[in-house]
Amino acid sequence: MMSAGMFSSGMISVRADAKEEVLALQGEIKNVNQAFAEFKDTQDERVKAAAKGAVDTLTTEKLDTLDKFMSDSQASIDGLNETIAGLRIGGGSDDDNEISAEQTEYNADFKTWALTGDPIVEAKLRAAEKSGKIYAVGRTNTDEDGGYTAPVEWDRTITDGYVEIAEMRGYSTVKPVKGQGYSKFYNIKGTTSGWVGEEDDRDETNTSKLKPYAFSFGEIYAKPKATQRILEDSEIDFAAWIAGEVSEEFSVQEGTATVSGNGVNKPRGVLTYDAATEAALVENLRHPLGAIQEVNTGAAAALSADGIVSLTYGLPEGRMAGAEFFMNRKTVGLIRLMKDGDGNYLWRPSYEAGEPAQLLGFGQRGLSNMPDVAANTIPILFGNMKRTYTIFDRVGVTMLRDPYSSKPYVEFYTRKRVGGGMMNPEWMLYHRVKA
Repeated sequence: MMSAGMFSSGMISVRADAKEEVLALQGEIKNVNQAFAEFKDTQDERVKAAAKGAVDTLTTEKLDTLDKFMSDSQASIDGLNETIAGLRIGGGSDDDNEISAEQTEYNADFKTWALTGDPIVEAKLRAAEKSGKIYAVGRTNTDEDGGYTAPVEWDRTITDGYVEIAEMRGYSTVKPVKGQGYSKFYNIKGTTSGWVGEEDDRDETNTSKLKPYAFSFGEIYAKPKATQRILEDSEIDFAAWIAGEVSEEFSVQEGTATVSGNGVNKPRGVLTYDAATEAALVENLRHPLGAIQEVNTGAAAALSADGIVSLTYGLPEGRMAGAEFFMNRKTVGLIRLMKDGDGNYLWRPSYEAGEPAQLLGFGQRGLSNMPDVAANTIPILFGNMKRTYTIFDRVGVTMLRDPYSSKPYVEFYTRKRVGGGMMNPEWMLYHRVKA
């Protein structure tokens, strides 16, 4: 029997405090499927009318309205799925992580320093960081002019706050690092072998070669300004205020960089590993495993149903696990109109909790920083993003309090070091639009 503290929907068991989210999710799934049924009927009517040369404006406007409604509903479904996933029974809690007495004292001192700038408290922070007892929050050395490491829960609040906008953080592998960068040695698979009889001579075989690859890093920063009223008002949650001010700016910067960043003082984006870009780099900057392969749309400056179907057959059989489509909302709107050779729509909305929208039976994920459909662009990715791309988080947000530069405001120069790049090109395909 299910306990009073649990709520079950389908195969998902969550804490009772998630009941409202589960009910909202069920409602959104019902709404988007009803809208999709109406969308299909309306589109079929429009096609028939077009064949007779009699398409009216109202039909087109209705399709546009339904398309926007489905996009909004599907976005709500995806967001609720993420929220509920975090509330599943057995998912752990913040209580599982014990905080040391030194860390608790540091957290309290940090807040006091941020609010007041008290030099005595600042000296305590400096001493605590030099002691190494707060190493767990990510500081590897002390830079007296570079500010102080924010409490780890502040870091978590800021990072969690920008997952919705920087979608790649939710789709990719996220790896915490403690140093300034991250390098990986790749096995270039030069090993050879052969068949021989039991007593035959063995010829010399080649051995593997290891090639290093350094991933691109940079610092995201923001400089929120606080009035003295904000700092003195005990009703205002200062940590939440900082997180709200910083997280949106961080999310915009990271969201763009992890998709299309050039790797110069920022992550290198997932779209920048095409053959032409790789070939233009000097040898030591090229990825050891090469470029991401491409499948052409087969239609000039447009998508085609055949091209999308071909994309699903482009990955090797052993690389299909976890494969999904990634594209922006505008591209989804174009694909919703497409049918296969049997007259079935390629796209469908989520049918149940925990499931994304589907395209040809594979998950379809929203990635807002992807380009629109145009000649020679890559508007669609297909593959396993977690196996393809990694975001490297240097744990810890650093903050410098500046009461002088913007009087009468107090500036909080807040920065976080982030890296990113392709881990393995074999798990992803580009869908490039024919020029």
